[in-house]
Amino acid sequence: MTIIIKNKQTLSFKEFTLKCCIGRNGSTSKKKEGDKKTPKGTFSIDKLYIRNDRIKVPETNLEIIKIRKNMGWCDDVNAKLKYNKMVNIKENVHYEKLFREDNKYDLLIPIKYNWKNPKVPKGSAIFIHLTKDYKPTLGCVGLSFKDFLILIKLINKETKIKIL
Repeated sequence: MTIIIKNKQTLSFKEFTLKCCIGRNGSTSKKKEGDKKTPKGTFSIDKLYIRNDRIKVPETNLEIIKIRKNMGWCDDVNAKLKYNKMVNIKENVHYEKLFREDNKYDLLIPIKYNWKNPKVPKGSAIFIHLTKDYKPTLGCVGLSFKDFLILIKLINKETKIKIL
């Protein structure tokens, strides 16, 4: 089964239609780091990352990774070998911190865009994550907490995401 991002505010999966938000500048098939666009295409998804110090482990068929304080996701265009990979925040690279003050990454699923042998600067740290206000993202897909919980009950590691 495939999650479909139909437009800037609609995600559908099976019979469910959920409100979402995507990149401030829409979607593109020519993604570049920092362009504030969500990559177009069909991609696999990764595991569910969770801040279990804030929320209890939800019902899901996805493998769960607990987010720790030292976890980051490299978005450094000068760090070719670490680009678009999880890093320890003590490493000397620019990264997106996963253990945040806000609740945006209390639950997140990396989208496997630019994943195997990532190419700099085609984009990094593209996630399905939480949103409270549906403001446009920097390139990710945002869902409300309630809708995120619905989605993770329905999907599994074989699920794909198609962004139009």
